Amino acid sequence: MGWIGSWLSGLKKRRSMMKKEPKTFKKRDPAKRRVCSGLPAVDKALPLDNIPVVCIGASAGGLAAFKAFFSGMPADTDTGMAFVIVQHLAPEHKSILSELVGRYTRMKVEDVRNGMAVEPDRVYIIPPNHNMSLSNGKLMLEEPDIPRGQRLPIDHFFRSVSGEKGERAIAVILSGTGMDGTLGARAVKGEGGLVIAQDPGTCEYDGMPKSVIDTGLVDYVLAPEKMPARLVSYMKRSFDKTGLPGPCLSETCENELKKIFILLETRTGHDFSQYKYNTVIRRIERRMAIQQIGSLAEYRKYLKVTEAEADGLFRDLLIGVTNFFRDREVFKTLEGTVIPRLFEAKPHGSSIRVWVPGCSTGEEAYSIAILLHERHEALKRNFKIQVFATDIDGLAIDQARSGKYLAAIAADVTPERLARFFIREQDGSYRVNKNIRDMLVFSEQDVIKDPPFSKLDMISCRNLLIYLNGDLQKKLMPLFNYALNPRGILFLGTAETVGESHDLFTALDRKAKIYERKESIRRMLLPEIRMNVKVHSEGAGRLTGKTRDEVKTKLRELTERAIVRLYNPAALLLAENGEILYLHGRVGKYFELAPGESSMDILKMSREGLRQDLALALRKAAGQAGPVRHRGLRVKTNGGYTPVDLTVQVLSADLGAPAGSKLLLVVLEECPDAGEKRRGKETPGKIGKKVPGGDTTVVALKKELRDKEEYLRAANEELETANEELMSSNEEMQSINEEFQSTNEELETSKEELQSVNEELSTVNAELQTKVADLGQANNDLSNLLAATGIGTIFVDRALRIKRYTQAVIKVINLIPADVGRPVGNISFNIDGYDSLETDIREVLETLIPKEIEVRAKAGAWYLLNIRPYRTLENVIDGAVVTFVDITDMKKAREAVAESMALRHLAAVVRDSSDAIITHSLEGRILAWNPRAVKMYGYTEAEAVKMDIRELIPESDRGEAISRVKQLSRAEKLAPYPAERVHKDGRIVKVQLTATALVDGKGKMYGVSTVEREVSE
Repeated sequence: MGWIGSWLSGLKKRRSMMKKEPKTFKKRDPAKRRVCSGLPAVDKALPLDNIPVVCIGASAGGLAAFKAFFSGMPADTDTGMAFVIVQHLAPEHKSILSELVGRYTRMKVEDVRNGMAVEPDRVYIIPPNHNMSLSNGKLMLEEPDIPRGQRLPIDHFFRSVSGEKGERAIAVILSGTGMDGTLGARAVKGEGGLVIAQDPGTCEYDGMPKSVIDTGLVDYVLAPEKMPARLVSYMKRSFDKTGLPGPCLSETCENELKKIFILLETRTGHDFSQYKYNTVIRRIERRMAIQQIGSLAEYRKYLKVTEAEADGLFRDLLIGVTNFFRDREVFKTLEGTVIPRLFEAKPHGSSIRVWVPGCSTGEEAYSIAILLHERHEALKRNFKIQVFATDIDGLAIDQARSGKYLAAIAADVTPERLARFFIREQDGSYRVNKNIRDMLVFSEQDVIKDPPFSKLDMISCRNLLIYLNGDLQKKLMPLFNYALNPRGILFLGTAETVGESHDLFTALDRKAKIYERKESIRRMLLPEIRMNVKVHSEGAGRLTGKTRDEVKTKLRELTERAIVRLYNPAALLLAENGEILYLHGRVGKYFELAPGESSMDILKMSREGLRQDLALALRKAAGQAGPVRHRGLRVKTNGGYTPVDLTVQVLSADLGAPAGSKLLLVVLEECPDAGEKRRGKETPGKIGKKVPGGDTTVVALKKELRDKEEYLRAANEELETANEELMSSNEEMQSINEEFQSTNEELETSKEELQSVNEELSTVNAELQTKVADLGQANNDLSNLLAATGIGTIFVDRALRIKRYTQAVIKVINLIPADVGRPVGNISFNIDGYDSLETDIREVLETLIPKEIEVRAKAGAWYLLNIRPYRTLENVIDGAVVTFVDITDMKKAREAVAESMALRHLAAVVRDSSDAIITHSLEGRILAWNPRAVKMYGYTEAEAVKMDIRELIPESDRGEAISRVKQLSRAEKLAPYPAERVHKDGRIVKVQLTATALVDGKGKMYGVSTVEREVSE
């Protein structure tokens, strides 16, 4: 009967509160009256812990987006926001992103150091090879524990900021490949933050923006240069420099909210009026800020005429932050204790039924299904496992049915489970395998108005109740109690409890929020459920047989059966917590409603003379099997005192009570010997006098005294127990206080050390800034020099990864900015017949002997490839330098010189030849005529070049000569053959003739050259 102790402690607490001074109320800060009050906000400096943090995630192509984004920032005003850039960087590459971003903004740009406090109007950049998170307003760095290529630093940081900043978290996704940032954006949206994505049409790489846009979570899709103006406007409308949302105060505001709820229910079919007030207000204010609307009335009008806005508000109200095996320690408890228990005492071939209301996109439902599947396999017994997962969001249910999730789930699922229960898709995503998907039934269902599933072994309703108001939570608890089997499990979120429904559920693990269903008569008093919706799937039943009339009938029958077997006086049926369930007979003589809040607590309603004995009897009855009787009680009734016999008994199963329940029957009957004269009419002063029957009075008084002493002893025991608990709690609090003091001293020491380190780092930073400026100037000079020479140059490190290159080299090698850091062997070359660049570089690095090779580009240009070791100022070989010098003109000049020399040699041969050498075109015009031809045929060279070759051929042989030319044009080889030529003086000259076809560089024949030797008779 622990409820009696609770009642006593509550009574003491109320008495102590009455002695305190009246409570004073503080006036509301006018700056917090926001949407509905219409008052201007007080212009206060934003507290550091309320600074909005803009998280900017990017990958390949991000530099151009950064430039456009920060170039669009206001040049003359502060934004009050902090900007944190998370980009995919090569782990071994020292980033100079801070220097590059610093050129486009007047804000201070810093590389993040571990523990750096976030300040407004600053830009922070993640260092390479680190994960970053935000904790207590500080940026924390940690070494990544995931292999390169699988890391998701943007998701990691977005998640931490969403948990730290809530609605003051802003996620910006810029150019990049892959899907990093999508899950993080979902977390930001789930906490009421803002999500912005770069317009894919303006991206160099649109993978990341498209991925987050496809989720439907994005508030704005903009070009980078347009984002700052929208951010500043959103900042002003959302926070008014206070960062604190304020409630609606006026009656007008309440009316507008009701109209908005009606509009939303009309458009979506769902009633949000019973959602938590602050949650709804924050979501509506956020939508107003996004749509640039200043008052609730204007927003209601906008909602009425804009169908898409109703969908947007609906999505905002439904945002659920979920992932696989969320809260790992809780799921370990579930796996270790609850899941095995579901299979206990289940016969072979029976069903295990689980319901996951508010399942969102299904991650949690699949997580539970995986645990059930693993346990099922371990037992090696046959069970039918069914997991019903429901939500009111149709899009989320469709995604859950598909079982397809982003690659980022690898951070939440162990590698073993990932390999066993998921299939890797071609696009890099994961899909839950068919064995697990077949265990689940997904359907649209509104847990508020639709019928529940029944005969369930477990309900997992995590992070749904936190969005519902108290009244609605009270209605859902009996519904969950009804849906569960005896000893069924209720699994809630870490921030949720069963509230006042302790008579329906018992806590199995308070930390993990795991509860067991109680066998309680209260479960029969379920709230009425609207039955105008179809049953969604197997197991969803209507509560048609449990009307209130039937409930009352069963309670009446149960009470009457017990009373008929015992007595027939005034009686009451009580629940275990002392609440009155049923009244029989005229009980108003002994009980009356207490002033104040209405209550069915029997002790509060007891009349004078009954309360103490009743409390003692209830306490005794709870600890023993038989009835407890108190005789001769003097209860104050109307007009005097009535002698009453009190009997209290726990109803057992043989009296018709439900198995496992603890029902108490309280019976009150007047004493049989008090028919004519009421003792209550005697005055208290007459009790001590010598009167007939005085001995009986003394005995009654002694008995009453013993009862009082017993009652006081019980109350004293309760008080001592409470004192012991308070002393234990006090000791714990003192211990915690000492720990806090020790921690505070350590923090003070750490603060001093950090200040010292900060000063040292500031000095080093100033020196580095000077060196960076010098190096920047030298770098500019070098860049201009390389650009002026036009020599294509590539710098590689000892691992043959590209460190830097000039623009001139792009003509020879296909390089883009993203190739910096890649091995040179992975790059494609525009060179014919040369593929050993990687081998040649290694050879130069091993021998330190420079190497030169002439190579020809596919476009036809020639280059001199020069490979030399890269020497530092310390004379350390730190890679190689590869240059490509364009030698096309030199090559052509060299060929022209060679050709000229060849022609000169040929001319000498032709001039001194003892044979006549003649060249003519295909049309027959003579092109060349050597000195021997002059002697053989009598024509000078000047005369011959004006002639046609046919003039030297007798008319009868011309046809044969033409056919031989045709043979040559068909690339046929001709053997020397005899021929005749006509001398200038008309005589015939017999010759042995060798004909050769003349072809150009393209292999096309353009003439014939003949060598003719005179043949004597």
